Order: sequence, then structure tokens, then C-alpha cells
Amino acid sequence: MSEWITQLQAILDCPVRELQLPIQDWRMLVEDSVKKDSLHPGKSHAPAIGDYVQGAEGKDLFVTKVHSHTVDLLEVERSELSDKERRLISWTLSELLAARSKSNEGVSESERYARELGAWIDAQLDSQEPMQTLPERLIARGRLFSSMIPFMLVCEQAESGRSSYNELEKLLRTFLAEEVLIIPLKEQEWLVLGPVSLINDAQLEDRDTEVEESVEESLSSIVTGLHAMLESEWIGECHVAVSQPISPANSLVATTALLRETVHLGRTFHLGSNIHLPWLLHLERLLNTIPELHRMKFVEQALKRTDAFLEPEILTTLETFFSLDCNVSETAKKLYIHRNTLLYRLDKLKQETELDVRQFRDAVLVKIILLLYKVTKRT
Repeated sequence: MSEWITQLQAILDCPVRELQLPIQDWRMLVEDSVKKDSLHPGKSHAPAIGDYVQGAEGKDLFVTKVHSHTVDLLEVERSELSDKERRLISWTLSELLAARSKSNEGVSESERYARELGAWIDAQLDSQEPMQTLPERLIARGRLFSSMIPFMLVCEQAESGRSSYNELEKLLRTFLAEEVLIIPLKEQEWLVLGPVSLINDAQLEDRDTEVEESVEESLSSIVTGLHAMLESEWIGECHVAVSQPISPANSLVATTALLRETVHLGRTFHLGSNIHLPWLLHLERLLNTIPELHRMKFVEQALKRTDAFLEPEILTTLETFFSLDCNVSETAKKLYIHRNTLLYRLDKLKQETELDVRQFRDAVLVKIILLLYKVTKRT
């Protein structure tokens, strides 16, 4: 829900929601209101921003936007609004939306559409009963039925939020493709839709390898390159997430929620990492549902016997070991140490903790301990 609608709801102390009606239905309501003398004098049957009429069950409807065949409305579920309150809401809407329209002067039609789409997505994510399917007015103006790859960009630096939409669009079209669609969400947060052809291009680049790259591996490769480009050429430090291709017309709200959660989980459990992939965060998603008090108690019990896990050398060793699927040889190579040195460290850890990370059961337990320790040590 938009911030100003939330504020209006708090002031009136009653539910306020957005809806859309065909213009013909609006005119019928106006005609009924004229007959009942409940329509404020001077209002015509043609809708304009700020107009109001009484709908079903005594709910008041206020016009927020007029389209060629439909009209956007605010429905105020308070049956005892005084005429003075109705006039005040009407005037506020007309002034607020007129100011917003003025601020959009000089903005391209594509950016205006993207911002309207982003506002709708945010409103659904803030709603207790979000709509999953885009309204017709937003679908008709976009190319949202074809399959697309969703990315999310989140800036770290406050001043980066002032970067222009056009600047980001130019960069992304150069790196991804001309068909890219950029949707501004909350401050310093963007949803980006790119063509599925990017996956085919990534797989073609690796056609000389013996093993064909999976879709997830291709997406990981694409988002890694995207992050490097953004960090060096546009916004500095940022977080980037990506998910499997979607059909935006029916999946934008759920996908945005998934990507937003993915960035949150990545920033929470993997401090220092800027690329976040939802298919690698299943355990983190589960641990995030555990109440904070229970997390802290588990970590305290796990670390009661020893602080061996907290030694920087052991932490680095274990994180590298887990990232390489517990492969001893690859871990030693990545750490630039001899294989026997790595085995010595793991044996020492086993002696001090009675946990052998070369065994699946113990490896899972240690992985959970490390993830929860990262969270609890910052609380």
C-alpha cells in the first residue's frame, strides 16, 4: 500500500483500499447518486481526479486516475463520513496527484510506466491480501506475457539512490539486452526483467566444455558479471539477486517477494557476499524462521565446550570446505595449503569438538552452528 494511503487510513481509522472500475460502472453510480441527492453539487458524470460518489454498502469512492475505459478509485469503508470530510479528501487527492503529475513532467513514458508498475507491486507486498495477477491497465502497456529473467538490485550507499533511471537503463541495456525492463521499487531497490536469451548466450559461451552448463549455473554466471559491471561503472557496492525465468503477468508479486527475501537472507547469513541465489539459501531460509532467543540458546550450547569454531583460521577453512562441497583436495588448493595441512586442521577440530566435518551428520551440524553464530554475534 502506498505511504499516503496508509497515512489516510490511519487518520480516518478505517480500511482504505484501491480498486478499478469500468467508466460505465462509475457513471451508473453517479446517476444513482444524483437521483438520491447524495452526489456533491457540481460533479459531472465524466470522472475527474478527486471526484467522489457513494458506492455499495455506504462506502465512499474517490477517483485517483482516469483511463480511456476504466477509472482508478480509493474505497473508504466508513459509512459516516461527513460532507466536509469528503470534500477534504477530494481536495487532498486532487492536489497530491496534481503535484505528482507535475513532478513527472519530462519523464519518459517507459519510466512513468515502470514507476507505476513498481508502486503497484509495492502496494501488493504491503497488503494483507495481495493480488498476484497484474491489472489489465499494466499488462496492456508492457511486454509481460513472454518469459523473462528477474533480477533484484539493492544499493548499499545512500547517495546511490539519486542515480537517474535513464543512467541505469542505459547501462543495463548495454550489458543485458535492449529488451530489459527496469522497475523501481523501494528507495535504492530495483526489479530488472531481462530476456531469456541471456541464458542461451551464456551457455553458448561455454559450449567448448565437456559438461553442459545448467540454467542455474548460467544465471549465476550472468549475475556475477552484472554485479561486477554495476560495482565498477555505476553504484559502487550493491547486492544482486536472480531467480529462475518467470511469466511476469502472473508472477511479479511472488517473485519480487522471493528476491527481496533472498537479498535479506544473503545479507544476514553471508556478510561480505553481494551475490545472492535463492536455490543456495534453503537452509538459511529455514533457520531464519527460528525465533532469535532459540537461535542464541542453540549457539551458546554448541560453543559451550570450545571456542575452536571462532578461530579465524578455522572459520575460513570451514567456510571454504563447505563452499566446495566438502572436497578436501579442492579446499586445500583454494586455501593454498598442502592437503596434509588441511587434514591436520580438520583432525584438530575433531579432537577439540568431537565433530568430524568429513562425516555428513557432523558437517550439517557445524554448518548450522556457523550460520547461526554469524547472526547471533551481531545481535
